[in-house]
Amino acid sequence: MFGLTARNNNQGLRTYNPFHEMEEIEKAFFANPFSNFWGNMGLDEFKTDVIDEGDHYLLEADLPGFEKKDIRLDIQGNTLAVHAERHSRVEEKDKKDKVIRMERSYGSYTRSFDISGVDTNNISAKYENGVLRLTLPKAEPKLPEGRRLEIE
Repeated sequence: MFGLTARNNNQGLRTYNPFHEMEEIEKAFFANPFSNFWGNMGLDEFKTDVIDEGDHYLLEADLPGFEKKDIRLDIQGNTLAVHAERHSRVEEKDKKDKVIRMERSYGSYTRSFDISGVDTNNISAKYENGVLRLTLPKAEPKLPEGRRLEIE
């Protein structure tokens, strides 16, 4: 009989499709081309929440495993960039031969946020228990200055 069947939990019997597995491999490769060679070493962006607290925004970013000295905050114009870099233990030569398996990602992470409407002079940051918390006070709305128009 040609065609195999497979039972898949509560899905009943299905006809085996030999091309389905190749399609899944192709999808995974093009989603993250290097994951098949080095495991899942792609550096996912870190997750953040932004909460409107009325007079300020609260930005919370999950950065577990980082040291405070490895996190940098830069403001350029109306953009806030959060940079974090995690260093590999393998970089230390004396530990290199001791590593049996390494699944944690190492490298640089960067996220940028639009901060137009934020009072950039009064932003405060705190890093505790793997969570970066930024308090972003809202800027006072600038009303246009009054002026007299000349009639031609």
